[in-house]
Amino acid sequence: MNELNIKIGGAAGQGLQSAGFLLGKSFVRAGHFVFAIQDAMSRIRGGHNFFQLRVSDQPIAAMTARPDIVIALDRESVEEHEPELVSGGILLFDAEASRRTGEATHRFYVPFKELAAESGGRAVHANSVALGAVFGLLDFDLNIARKLIRELFAGQDAVQTNIKALDAGYNYARDKRPNGFSRRIAVIEATRRMFLTGSEAIALGAIAANCRFMSAYPMSPSTSIITYLANQEAQADIVTEQAEDEIAAVNMAFGASLAGVRSMTATSGGGLALMVETLSLLGASEVPLVIVDCQRPGPATGLPTRTEQSDLFFVIHAGHGEFARVVLAPGNAEQAFYDMVRAFNLADRFQVPVVVLSDQYLCDSYFTVDPFDLSKVAYETSLLATDQLERAESYLRYQDTDTGVSPRAYPNQSDHIVMTDSHEHDESGFMADDAATRVKMHQKRLRKIERIRATNPGPESFSQGECKRTIVGWGSTREILFETAHRLSLEGDNTAVVHFDEIWPFPQQAAKLLLKDKTNTVVVENNATGQLAKLIAAYTGYNETKRILRYDGRPFMVDELVEQIKGNLRP
Repeated sequence: MNELNIKIGGAAGQGLQSAGFLLGKSFVRAGHFVFAIQDAMSRIRGGHNFFQLRVSDQPIAAMTARPDIVIALDRESVEEHEPELVSGGILLFDAEASRRTGEATHRFYVPFKELAAESGGRAVHANSVALGAVFGLLDFDLNIARKLIRELFAGQDAVQTNIKALDAGYNYARDKRPNGFSRRIAVIEATRRMFLTGSEAIALGAIAANCRFMSAYPMSPSTSIITYLANQEAQADIVTEQAEDEIAAVNMAFGASLAGVRSMTATSGGGLALMVETLSLLGASEVPLVIVDCQRPGPATGLPTRTEQSDLFFVIHAGHGEFARVVLAPGNAEQAFYDMVRAFNLADRFQVPVVVLSDQYLCDSYFTVDPFDLSKVAYETSLLATDQLERAESYLRYQDTDTGVSPRAYPNQSDHIVMTDSHEHDESGFMADDAATRVKMHQKRLRKIERIRATNPGPESFSQGECKRTIVGWGSTREILFETAHRLSLEGDNTAVVHFDEIWPFPQQAAKLLLKDKTNTVVVENNATGQLAKLIAAYTGYNETKRILRYDGRPFMVDELVEQIKGNLRP
């Protein structure tokens, strides 16, 4: 692959996200593939943040550690990221951002703030100067970036100021190009590929699934989902509501779903902890609901802006009593879109809560994605049509059926009585305390579990030739695992991959088939206790797995994981 790794470092308030998005989107428009991650401290202003992009002429969706170009917008970024540069890499910095000037061959001094001021801008426009300098170093077609700025800031005074700052940085880099740096990014072709975050893919999947109501209380890193949907309310015919807290949010969504509207909420682990009582209410009342849990490190507040995969056991077991549920864990933006459609269909079809497990890494990372294929979007529901209900001789909301799924209507849909009770109840929905009814209704609800399990296609697997090693993971580690296996296989160390994106009910039979007779199985997880490894041991009896675990709030990097698996680097 012909690729380039660029890291932009600075403080909150210096426009890193805007700069990184513009840089990545420009390369995508030129026909390249871009994957980007964001690393931010939990601060509105200040602190040290970075935005890192990997650009390639081949599809990519994982990050490598060492950058070819570092754009340092402050001193801390110079000190933090200059040592990370690859051999032949280059550091772009302002004199104010370093104690030293550009005497080293890998250092390229660019007066970001001075050029921004000369262009009629302010200090905040230094990021546009920096972008222009990068485009100039790479001989990139600046018209692509200019057009994108006009789109992003349409109707604002910022358009011309940012374009002038961009041009100033571009011309400076072209005139004073440092010797020895010869990297270029050319236009390959104009494409219709999207450059979007995992959160945006989740939101688009909800729209495609015909979600009509979302309530949520802001909690990083889930907030971007309701923010995106709120901006699409009129176009997507959806209502969004910022609740006063997470308990109100889940109960609003519960009420909307009870009324027959496809509904969802989104939060992180701490917010989901407050929603647990309603999770049990969903199990008892058999009302469908989709809950997105964007994981971050805990316990308690933990690291609000970092990533982790530590809520798996929590979402599988949360809630008092025993009831059916589904847990999905998409591995990239494309899976996030289609898994949201599947989540709403499973929730509606089986009248259960469905938890979609994302995390900060998946939510905030940018992916290059082809337009979604809407012909793959199906609509499944157990909700009765009004004419079906009117023709029915009787209606039992909790009718005991072979599948465990009962007829479902919404209030005022007909003259039939529609009830939902959190107390144990009979088939009509009336409260019941006798033992026989309890056993009958409990068995009815639990009967759904095997029906749901039967729809689970099992974990995704890939191998080339005979493999002596299998690496296993779930959720957002998908692309990291696949590229790691590919790199190992290129070295003659054929490595298979098994990835779980539908985790619960656990696909026991499929997992047994895929994992049996493996003498070298490595489970890779962003948590401290190996939660998937424990599930595999519990449901397959296979407990000989090795574990590579990361729980410092940061995602795995492909090159580092390769070395860890080879035993050359401690996790």
